[in-house]
Amino acid sequence: MESALTITNLTKRYDTGTEALKGVSLTVPAGELFALLGPNGAGKTTIISIVTGLVTKSGGSASIFGFDIDAEPERARALIGLCGQEVNFDPFEKPLDILVNQAGYYGIPRSVAIPRAQRLLKDLGLDDKSGQIGFRLSGGMKRRLMIARALIHEPKFLILDEPTAGVDVELRRSMWDYLQGLTKEGVTILLTTHYLEEAEQLAKHVAIINKGEIVANGTMEEILALHDPSLSTGTSGYSGGKLEEVFVQLTKD
Repeated sequence: MESALTITNLTKRYDTGTEALKGVSLTVPAGELFALLGPNGAGKTTIISIVTGLVTKSGGSASIFGFDIDAEPERARALIGLCGQEVNFDPFEKPLDILVNQAGYYGIPRSVAIPRAQRLLKDLGLDDKSGQIGFRLSGGMKRRLMIARALIHEPKFLILDEPTAGVDVELRRSMWDYLQGLTKEGVTILLTTHYLEEAEQLAKHVAIINKGEIVANGTMEEILALHDPSLSTGTSGYSGGKLEEVFVQLTKD
């Protein structure tokens, strides 16, 4: 099976001495939705930042569809669409302009970018907001615009770092319907989320990272099989879903 992302023995040590990644190895199969889960500070965003060229790794290797991020960085990054945690577009630009300008960074001519941007805005329910100033968009609309921007150059590998944080349930469902459609078209999605019930329903494969190390990695069925009811973390009668229970058991101090 072809791999969208392959990382081997990836390490990251910051100048402060903090060891963010301690020899992480991970393979994301092509054409699937893969969930990378972990507590805050576990190393998820560090992995994403290294893969997308925002942070320099200390050791190990990473490749996107076989293109090494060090040997062929431009070819590797051209295959990636990144929707990060922070809303970071120009709030005084209009959504259509934001997408068309982003396309320009990839050498896509306006004659191609404009209809593509219009289609993305329509697909993500933003077509009636295409001429509105960005800062007037609601939080959920801004998130959808970030996804549209990440898709404007038609990447094969879409990275979504907490894409539905603060988004209401109805909007989250419509976003996932759209993104699941992308995987059916062959786009690989790497998802980080704190909504574990969302990951449990959507992902075929999952890896759980804690303190810079992978503590579980496999198909969703294999990870859920780690659930041990006798070790239930529930208190006062509360019990989460199976994935949530496994997650807490593997990441608690």
